[in-house]
Amino acid sequence: MFDRLAIAFGFILCASMAWAQSVPVKESNFWKAEVDRGELPAASDRVPAVPMVVDLPAKGRTFGEQGGVLRTMVARSKDIRQMVVYGYARLVGYNEDYKLVPDILADLEVIEDRKFVMTLREGHKWSDGAPFTSADFEYWWVHVANNEELSPNGPPSVMRLGDEVADVSFPDELTIVIEWSKANPNFLQTLAGARPPFIYRPAHYLKQFHESFADPEALEEAIDDARVRGWAPLHNNVDNMYKYDNPELPTLQPWMPASAAPSSRQLFVRNPFYHRVDAQGTQLPYIDVVEMTIVAGGLVAAKTNAGETDLQARGLDFRDTSILKKGETDGAGYKTHLWANGAASQIAIYPNLNFADPVWREVMRDARFRRALSLGIDRRMINRALYFGLAKEGGMTALAASPFFDSKNLTKWALHDPDTANLMLDEMGLHNRTPAGIRLLPDGRPMEFIVETAGERQEVENALAIITDTWRDLGIKMIMRPLDRDILRNRVYAGLTMSSVWFGWDNGIPQAYTPPDYLAPTRQEFLSWPKWGQHYQTRGAAGEPIDMPKAQELMDLAKKWQNTFDEAERGQIWRDMLYIHADQQYAIGVLSEAPQPVIVNDKLRNVPEFATWAWEPGAHFGVHRPDEYYFVDAEQIAQVSE
Repeated sequence: MFDRLAIAFGFILCASMAWAQSVPVKESNFWKAEVDRGELPAASDRVPAVPMVVDLPAKGRTFGEQGGVLRTMVARSKDIRQMVVYGYARLVGYNEDYKLVPDILADLEVIEDRKFVMTLREGHKWSDGAPFTSADFEYWWVHVANNEELSPNGPPSVMRLGDEVADVSFPDELTIVIEWSKANPNFLQTLAGARPPFIYRPAHYLKQFHESFADPEALEEAIDDARVRGWAPLHNNVDNMYKYDNPELPTLQPWMPASAAPSSRQLFVRNPFYHRVDAQGTQLPYIDVVEMTIVAGGLVAAKTNAGETDLQARGLDFRDTSILKKGETDGAGYKTHLWANGAASQIAIYPNLNFADPVWREVMRDARFRRALSLGIDRRMINRALYFGLAKEGGMTALAASPFFDSKNLTKWALHDPDTANLMLDEMGLHNRTPAGIRLLPDGRPMEFIVETAGERQEVENALAIITDTWRDLGIKMIMRPLDRDILRNRVYAGLTMSSVWFGWDNGIPQAYTPPDYLAPTRQEFLSWPKWGQHYQTRGAAGEPIDMPKAQELMDLAKKWQNTFDEAERGQIWRDMLYIHADQQYAIGVLSEAPQPVIVNDKLRNVPEFATWAWEPGAHFGVHRPDEYYFVDAEQIAQVSE
């Protein structure tokens, strides 16, 4: 894989160099006044000497014009970080074919899959015009990642391979070398993730908040003004590369924050120093301003129907399609596309194997109980009621688009069979019941199975309502408890949640080169084993060690995948891990591949009609490159909505 990647990098670099010598960069009308006043350099001096050149016709897209304001909505103030997700400026990133290509990097040499020599673009600048060089990587590595006050646990997982920490060097201002003693096939794909592990920082800005560089008196004053206890929390507060809530923090993304204070309406304006241009010399992004409005989740569909957004998928479910189609026919000025969904399951229930209650924990750790729960779900009824039969019924596994799809995994323990489910529960010794027919736990308590939700998706609550009735036939009383998303996750991580419901694996279309670590107990985010994930992520400092044989087998298989580069062997490891999940039902999938509605303004161009909506890989809109979207008649859409 990486030999082919190096060849592709070299070809694109040569093409960009040839372009840079022949095509002038056009000036942006948005920044023209600042250029005329001498506050900004000309466009040709703002882009790198060898920018990232995009040949849109070769991608089946059209060249556009700069201008316009794109409106979109999110349901929480924290979700302004979607601008980093959608912007998708990465050192390396996936293209529309889900192949890794250079982006911020000018070149990359990969040696034995363990040594990565990164070359930056000469003349690349941060959004405030400061040079972007290897010094920004060095600042992060030396003064953030390896600073005990800023990073008490040491460098993050992206810079680790087991117990080995990467060796990082900076030969010159455009070169960064990162290497391990053995191959690290995860590294580049982690860099290309929806939530990128920023291994660089704008050193020129952050040094004023670091005790090793700042003027002591100025730093003390800044600490007092921020009302924090020291320089480290101050530094962490302003260093929000992903949260995107500090307008003063320079960025490399296509749009930069422009709203000075928190509000329900956040503006993001074009980055004057963005590194991508089209083959006609127009600097991207095409769209000048993104207006992101924070609304209650339940209002997204109604506001979309009223024509109050130009690009929307977040906050919309398939059940909203009818009202969206009505708005389309009523002349609201948009079209409704239905994209494929890349999550392994649209709805998945996660029994918490690390639940603090020892009685319930032992019950849930018995595979017969989890299998019975799955057999007790009438997926056909849910599919017809919620998705008009268009979703795929079955457990959580690789989707049909993956080479590892196996229909046996999809249906294993996933066909509605309450008789077999009741026999399994009886075999566990759970045959005693209350007068109302509810089974009793070994300690005599009624079997009230609590499923906590984020309360953000009506389809989840509707599905759980149906499951409540069919689990009742098993003698299990299901109680649904909606919570705020952050509260829910914190409860799960602390072992206080009995079970929870969320999407399935983000990446439902794995390939042989896809790291299978999300199938092993390596992350607390897999809600069935948060404590095991914590133990792995903190190298034993927190959480609990794995104490179930099949879970340990998954971990061993993930390590085996890391240590082989034979594609056939890696594929077999994937199949083995998927089989274990299907058999053990660690997460109980309900349905998958339900279409995702995507709303697109009639005047917005280059948004694909058919695509995949996936968090990983793909960063939702990110892999489809919103910086290439443009409005026709952009001058008529130039005013931010009031």
